[in-house]
Amino acid sequence: MKITSKGQVTIPQDVRERHGFLPGTQVCFVDDEEGVRLVKEEGERSRGRTLVDHMRGRAAQSLSTDEVMALTRGED
Repeated sequence: MKITSKGQVTIPQDVRERHGFLPGTQVCFVDDEEGVRLVKEEGERSRGRTLVDHMRGRAAQSLSTDEVMALTRGED
């Protein structure tokens, strides 16, 4: 893997997926005696948490638990 003239590298897809580096993830470089590591910034929220927070309170109608379960089971 080569560093571009702009100092950029591509993080392999399997590494991004394994560590949750999604577009928009805030990262920082940690320089220590073992080398340089790329880590998520402290306090970085997971994609799931961000989606749940975004959707909370947006439902157009209120359904009971039984109604939701019936929908997921395909019951009429």
